[in-house]
Amino acid sequence: MMSSILQRLIAALNKFWFSYFARQHTLFPLIPLPIAGAFITGLCLSLLFAACTANNLNNTTASSANNSNQTKASVVKFGYQKSAILIKSKGILEKRLQPEGVSVEWIEFPAGPQLLEAMNVGSIDFGHTGESPPIFAQAAGASLTYIAGIASNPAGQAIVVPPDSPIKTVTDLKGKKVAFQKGSSAHYMLLQVLEKFGLQYSDIQPIYLPPADARAALVKGSLDAWVIWDPFYAAAQKAINARVLIDGREVNKQGGYYLASRKFATENPETIKAILEEIKTLEEWSDKHRDEVAAILSPALGIDLETMKIATQRRKFGVVPIDSNLIALQQKVADKFYELKLIPKQIDVKEAMLSPEQYAAFSPKI
Repeated sequence: MMSSILQRLIAALNKFWFSYFARQHTLFPLIPLPIAGAFITGLCLSLLFAACTANNLNNTTASSANNSNQTKASVVKFGYQKSAILIKSKGILEKRLQPEGVSVEWIEFPAGPQLLEAMNVGSIDFGHTGESPPIFAQAAGASLTYIAGIASNPAGQAIVVPPDSPIKTVTDLKGKKVAFQKGSSAHYMLLQVLEKFGLQYSDIQPIYLPPADARAALVKGSLDAWVIWDPFYAAAQKAINARVLIDGREVNKQGGYYLASRKFATENPETIKAILEEIKTLEEWSDKHRDEVAAILSPALGIDLETMKIATQRRKFGVVPIDSNLIALQQKVADKFYELKLIPKQIDVKEAMLSPEQYAAFSPKI
């Protein structure tokens, strides 16, 4: 098509110049008319092609520059839960990312499911949850990806009951109202505990409540038991004298995950690398300075120091890389939720993973 357009353009130019020189032949008595016309036509086309080529190069350069500007995020929208407010309180990400022209925006959530809902709609870029929220999010079609694992903390989660409750064993939960955040790590712990003691999910009355509402309902006597994690767990022990029925150490409890929207993860590997390096450094420091961690978190969370020390002392710190073992554990979680029809479809967690090369680009040596 381009060839025919050029042919018509050349023919028109030749006709024009032949007519022009025929009228003005006295000005060019020594130049044959066809040669003069061809020369001018060629010159015009050369200028035309040069202009088009330069314009295309300019457009390409401008487009590349625009794409480059759009690829690297200038703000990281970091979703967090109160249990991990230390990274915000220390201000380490701001110090690390500011020289690179990247700022940090912090957004708090009561639990993992709400955090990942926000990630799915683009309200946050990065955050962490327990093992269960990513399963529900993936089943709902969320575009997220696993970035790194969080060290398992089985002692930091438990099923608690009021101090005067007649419930003495897990089997006593049959027919009882048990509260927990749906789709949270507490949800999966409950499933593991019920299975271990020969109960079905249908044997209890599940009550889906976020931590603050569940605590209030337990105090009022509207609930029989509550599945919860630290620091809410430690606060329930100290403030309302909740009795521990069982904690996570009696089941094979895995840790949580740092996650990001797939778009952010693929476009900002250097920023993610910096974030993970700072998290790893903070985790190593926290493991050796537990009382200092409690002192920082106590006023930030509005929890008294002694309660905060309980939660901090039993916590395991650390970041772990995504590997085949973690993927297998996470698939087991997904299969259990599907088996109980708690998610609408069976999922393959590998579809929410990055390639080994992508992980190698930003994962710190652990």
